[in-house]
Amino acid sequence: MGAICFFNTAKAWGGGEKWHFEVSSYLHQKGHNVKVFARKDSVLLQRLQEAGIPSEGVHITNLSFLNPFKRWSIQKMLQKGNFETIVMNLSRDIKIAGPCAKKVNIARIIYRRGSAIPIKNTILNRHYFKNILTEVLANSEATKKTILENNPKLFPADKIKVIYNGIDIDSINQTAANEDSSQQKEIKLVNLGRLEFQKNQEFLVRLSKKLKDKNVPHKMIIGGAGRLKEKLEHIVRQLEVTDTVELAGFIDNPIPFMQKGDVFLLSSLWEGFGYVLAEAALCKKPIIAFDISSNPELVVHQKTGFLVPLNDLDSFADKVITLYNQPDLRTKMGEAGYQHITTHFDKKKQIKKIEAYLINGA
Repeated sequence: MGAICFFNTAKAWGGGEKWHFEVSSYLHQKGHNVKVFARKDSVLLQRLQEAGIPSEGVHITNLSFLNPFKRWSIQKMLQKGNFETIVMNLSRDIKIAGPCAKKVNIARIIYRRGSAIPIKNTILNRHYFKNILTEVLANSEATKKTILENNPKLFPADKIKVIYNGIDIDSINQTAANEDSSQQKEIKLVNLGRLEFQKNQEFLVRLSKKLKDKNVPHKMIIGGAGRLKEKLEHIVRQLEVTDTVELAGFIDNPIPFMQKGDVFLLSSLWEGFGYVLAEAALCKKPIIAFDISSNPELVVHQKTGFLVPLNDLDSFADKVITLYNQPDLRTKMGEAGYQHITTHFDKKKQIKKIEAYLINGA
């Protein structure tokens, strides 16, 4: 059995980095020969080193693939590891580590795709998908679909494997007491995500304004940090919703945060696989989200929550009002959501599928 290399040079911590850390950690614990190359100053490398997972720091930029000395350095690192498989996460990783992996005869060159954004049909992309990559691992059916959206012939569909991200169900403390929301005068609406364009929290601030205008007693609690913090704070003041919207900042532990809410809201413009939706469902919270990308794979419309058209403020507000007026429906949907996630997205089952795929090609 050959060694497996994970190559991820993202600086920040996100879903892709979480996946690389958890999968490499699991395989290492199972006795498989793994090594992770991560950015020197990244959260991922720090956590890998703290966990004792074989890892090494690298530093590349978007233009490193044009640097022959950098390519030679990466090639030597890969050759030294005698890897049979390499799994890459970012486009810049593919540009430099992909060709280097091919030069040192790594048999399986895998792009792990975690974002449901169509791949641009450029000459460069066509080159990498035709001549470098041997397989693609997608985290949802929606992600798989977007890979071929702009060019159905970009890559063989049968070489794109879908394995959902697993959720650690056992780590969710189901005994934590939720408040009896049926006696509350206001409904608590919770969102969690980076304060970035993709997550679209400005929509939630405007939603709070609409609910306030409709005299719906509520509290909108938005957890997360990011570049749009100041802009969101300005909009909150501008719309005069400082009494209903709370920007809670970075949330270290999402589960207790979600358990404080009555309904979980997701305003993302796209998601490869919404970890946060699964976590909210495991907290037995009904969900309202847009009917886009992988959301329908995680939220069963009218059973575990509601899916509404993209950026449809009126529809979103109507669903909040429905759940405000029907606390029993909130409970029913929360229970159904919990059952849906435990049945289809149990981490123990999914990570075994990933192990079989990476070790045996199954």
